Amino acid sequence: MAEEPLALEPGNRRVEWETNTWSLGPEAEGGRPLSAAEVVAAFEQTAAGIRERIRELGFPGAATFYVWHDGQAGQLRCSTGSVPPDELPFNSAYVMSDGLGPVVEGFLADSMPGVVAWSDLNDAESHSEQAMTEPEVTPLLVWTSSVGTSH
Repeated sequence: MAEEPLALEPGNRRVEWETNTWSLGPEAEGGRPLSAAEVVAAFEQTAAGIRERIRELGFPGAATFYVWHDGQAGQLRCSTGSVPPDELPFNSAYVMSDGLGPVVEGFLADSMPGVVAWSDLNDAESHSEQAMTEPEVTPLLVWTSSVGTSH
């Protein structure tokens, strides 16, 4: 990922998102399960590589490399954007993780990625009662690494 095309276009999040966003499934090449340590190391190396590329490009602003577990897609995703960590382009609430380990471990522990368990679904009666109140939303856990020249 650190060698792939990189778009840093402040004000054009669509181009950045389409160019800079990658996903990872739960298995390494050859079908071998991934370990948390190797995934963390790979993403930390990727962040360092992107940071070096951005410096070489002379990009003058803030840029953030970030990783999150997309439970609906059953993927671990990462992207780079020309924004500081507190302005990531998520449509829902997110919290920044102190370390990458909890994000990766949550992904690896997802026994049925992209599937909602029957026990997590509400029956019609409780659903209609909940519709009258605001639903509880668990913020997305995101690991960030500053890769831009300004912090």
